[in-house]
Amino acid sequence: MDLPFELRADERSTVPLYVQLSQKIAQAIRAGRYQPDEALPSERMLSESLALSRVTARKAIDQLVSQGLVVRKRGSGNYIAPKLEQPLSRLTSFSEELQQRGFHPSSRWLKRALTAVSPEEQLTLGLSTGARVARLERLRLADEVVMAYEVSVLPEQILPDPMSVDGSLYAHLEDSGRAPVRALQHIRALNADATLAQRLNVPTHQAVLHISRVGYLETGQAMELTQSYCRSEYYGFVAEMKRPPRPLPGAAPRGGSRSGPAKPDPRTPLGGGGHFVAPMEEL
Repeated sequence: MDLPFELRADERSTVPLYVQLSQKIAQAIRAGRYQPDEALPSERMLSESLALSRVTARKAIDQLVSQGLVVRKRGSGNYIAPKLEQPLSRLTSFSEELQQRGFHPSSRWLKRALTAVSPEEQLTLGLSTGARVARLERLRLADEVVMAYEVSVLPEQILPDPMSVDGSLYAHLEDSGRAPVRALQHIRALNADATLAQRLNVPTHQAVLHISRVGYLETGQAMELTQSYCRSEYYGFVAEMKRPPRPLPGAAPRGGSRSGPAKPDPRTPLGGGGHFVAPMEEL
């Protein structure tokens, strides 16, 4: 069987042979020579193709499983772990994105309860002091692989019974006519502390993606604040950007005269409210 990598064992190296093999397979996975959910060669195939013992092949696969790069499916074999690439132009749930890609989404619930709102949540959701919120805390899984740790907070009037949510939150909200129609997301990288690393089964200080999402109803009311911490090796975002066509020389701007509207002074407040037009280099 032809493998998408070569292994030249360095017997003088202090690195065990099974570690050398797992590193080669990991490089092939990250280089895209194996695709998500593709079957990995069995221990027998690896040992025969590379002239290694099956114990060495088994220990190499064990290490890949512990690193989250390979998933064992009972009675089926070893498979490359799923990777979720989510487009930024569409508002969809974790469950919807996975189902569209043929994966099985599930949750490992850590908390579902009505609790007091925190000051930050109160400000974001526009709630009064002393209001209660539904708090949903869970691990998000794809084919039994932990992909993310997620905390969702919703006003009590939006979700009066947190225990009624079993699978997709958005599907549950759609059934009650309270699903968001738009959302704002902020995405940044951070290093996992010990608690978060344990939840995600990653080394402490490993980089993860932090996604803060605020969902809105059609009325403009903020109805959801979700903080997601995603394993970066499984999760990515795809954005399509288009550059506007360059106008022809001498052509009049669309909807205006040839000279065009006057450019605002970057130091001039808009509408007297204290908000300023930022110079382009400061955006």
